[in-house]
Amino acid sequence: SNAHNPTTKDMSAAMFAQSASACRSTPVGRKDFFKGSKLSASRVSAPRAMVSRTVKATAVSMEETQSPTAISNSKSVAAVILGGGAGTRLYPLTKQRAKPAVPIGGAYRLIDVPMSNCLNSGISKMYILTQFNSVSLNRHLARTYNFGNGIMYGGNGFVEVLAATQTPGLGGKEWFQGTADAVRQYSWLFEDIKNKDVQDVVILSGDHLYRMDYMAFVDRHREVDADITIGCLPMDDERASDFGLMKIDDTGRITEFAEKPEGDALKAMQVDTTILGLDAERAKEMPYIASMGIYVFNARAMEKLLVEEFPECHDFGGEIIPKAKDLGMHVQAFLYDGYWEDIGTIKAFFDANLACNDPEKAKFSFYQTGAPIYTQSRFLPPSKLLDAEVSKCTIGDGCFIKKSKLTNAMIGLRTNIQEDCVIEDAMIMGADYYEETHECQDLPGCTPIGIGAGTVIRRAIVDKNARIGMDVQIINKDNVDSINCEADGYIIKDGIVVICKDAVIPNGTII
Repeated sequence: SNAHNPTTKDMSAAMFAQSASACRSTPVGRKDFFKGSKLSASRVSAPRAMVSRTVKATAVSMEETQSPTAISNSKSVAAVILGGGAGTRLYPLTKQRAKPAVPIGGAYRLIDVPMSNCLNSGISKMYILTQFNSVSLNRHLARTYNFGNGIMYGGNGFVEVLAATQTPGLGGKEWFQGTADAVRQYSWLFEDIKNKDVQDVVILSGDHLYRMDYMAFVDRHREVDADITIGCLPMDDERASDFGLMKIDDTGRITEFAEKPEGDALKAMQVDTTILGLDAERAKEMPYIASMGIYVFNARAMEKLLVEEFPECHDFGGEIIPKAKDLGMHVQAFLYDGYWEDIGTIKAFFDANLACNDPEKAKFSFYQTGAPIYTQSRFLPPSKLLDAEVSKCTIGDGCFIKKSKLTNAMIGLRTNIQEDCVIEDAMIMGADYYEETHECQDLPGCTPIGIGAGTVIRRAIVDKNARIGMDVQIINKDNVDSINCEADGYIIKDGIVVICKDAVIPNGTII
């Protein structure tokens, strides 16, 4: 399996290397291991006493040792991962699960990405705020990131799920109203004794796909003594109007915000991105900076903004941060020049997953040993392929594929594909359990879990536990862009057919 579990020897070795380095007296910098990316290998994050003008994101290789200063700094950071709203743009994948619990990459869940980034960055204090359809997310977190009361972190680390609940005080009897309100309702936690050393809080989203060293992010925030630092992406003219943009001065301090500007307002938001570390050629191609939706807050500044200054504001990006700038607080930009994708729509989700199949073109890889993406260890058998023709596919554990042709497909755990099937440009999420043959045979008219013989699937997503009969064609025959046929077990969005979780598609159906 290409999936890693943080309770295995991978994390044990990583944490041992981290703690052992505290015995060394010579500071050791972190290594930039983004091989093949656009990150500059010369830009690394140094211990605080040695910091120079570093503004690009790198990532921590836990196989490398860190200085005592770097370890101490990471222990003074807490991460808050936001579970997201109702996820309507990803529906029906979010019908029975939260966005961060949506399966990706054949073996993972979206939440594994920010969780793994935290672990690989040495951040061991993590809160996950959940609200909508959080059962499967909570189950996955409990099974995957149970670190035995922080033993692996010297007793100081933890992963805690914070569900929306009723609390005393203003707004305490309401659901989370936005990103800032969610953090506000649990702001009292940062007064807890276990958070006494927390100086900065990293606010993260649970539905982005990227690999990043958060401690480089925090180091820059501390170096310039900022109250808030925003993760930013360099952006070209074509895509800039789809994002919230910022203007900066010659030190990288943010001076102006604009939400999805167009025309002259868009042109007015151009900045010199060489200030943030881009070379002159790239800066000419990318004259804008867009918010990634991730932030570092000084803990005291965050409490002041949420509780004292703006207790009625619900959103970080649209309300709290612009108002903090207007108050005269130091709001800084931090450039991340690597792959990042907000996979909040069906098309973005579909394209990002299938892009991982071709190693020569993939912008994101789950195979990077220096910074693995962790997930639940399921102890499944190897996949079995019998006389199958497979090209550019990713196949998870425990699959059975018989005499079929697969091209550019992402095949999830426990997928069962019978003979003479054709799967092209498709994502099959697999199943949560194995179904014994007799379990279905004993029921009249039962369609087994998996894909029946002679079925053709093109440009589609098949959610978990779907029962696809024999000789079915899921090909969007009429080239429909969007239609809701949920009663029949499927929805089409952006021309992509999505078979709902637990759906039953009878023999001979043509979609």
